Amino acid sequence: MAFSNLTSKAVLLYDEWIKDADPRLEGWPLMSSPFPTTFIIGTYIYFVTSLGPKLMENKKPFELRQIMTFYNFSVVALSLYMTYEFLMSGWATGYSFRCDIVDYSRSPTALRMVRTCWLYFFSKFIELLDTIFFVLRKKNNQVTFLHVFHHSIMPWTWWFGVKFAAGGLGTFHALLNCIVHVIMYTYYGICSLGPAYHKYLWWKKYMTTIQLVQFIMITAHIGQIYIMDDCPYQYPIFMFIIWLYGFMFLVLFLHFWYHAYTKGQRLPKMARNGINKNQ
Repeated sequence: MAFSNLTSKAVLLYDEWIKDADPRLEGWPLMSSPFPTTFIIGTYIYFVTSLGPKLMENKKPFELRQIMTFYNFSVVALSLYMTYEFLMSGWATGYSFRCDIVDYSRSPTALRMVRTCWLYFFSKFIELLDTIFFVLRKKNNQVTFLHVFHHSIMPWTWWFGVKFAAGGLGTFHALLNCIVHVIMYTYYGICSLGPAYHKYLWWKKYMTTIQLVQFIMITAHIGQIYIMDDCPYQYPIFMFIIWLYGFMFLVLFLHFWYHAYTKGQRLPKMARNGINKNQ
């Protein structure tokens, strides 16, 4: 009886909470509730941490070079497109880079931002293939907690972002992430072409710097909301989550930078040889 009452209260709270969702997303794929996204992420975590390694235990690693080359350059193209759409739907057409609130109108620009936010959310499911390729190629040492956490938390948190606040200053980190992914997946794509192309990867040493700059910019931009006198952004909780996420990864990358470069500790063999996850 107690469990039944608790369940009923949870359903009522959910129904009340979901009433505030953006009506423009009514009927959009995966947007009816957070449960389809949660199910996909749960299945992903189970496969890459348990089922997949068990299935591959007595099998030879798959040779996926051509598939990964196509995948990596496809992500580059998608990231370029999303970068353009984020710019044209706000960041290059009127946003101040300070207190930019969500436009809930049905103007062409506002709807363009909604579509771009949903596409960015969906792209996070595509990027789950990163880890699946690790498992199929028996690179289980690269299926780290942080890797799986990053790939899991992004689509889950972005479901709420798209459902309630598709636009405004909460999308700045997505714009930056798209730009960084153009660079990163270009690197991965060239790497996947084989050793003959590694001579074109002289800029590998700047990859960590690019990541650091990304997280510094995200943390600084989103942190503005705490020093502004009056910013009527509709969902301040999202700002805290973005700041926390950006700051956490800034610390992790600074830790890597310190040990790999400042202290001069040797990088793993894979990194020293210029071979990455998609090689």
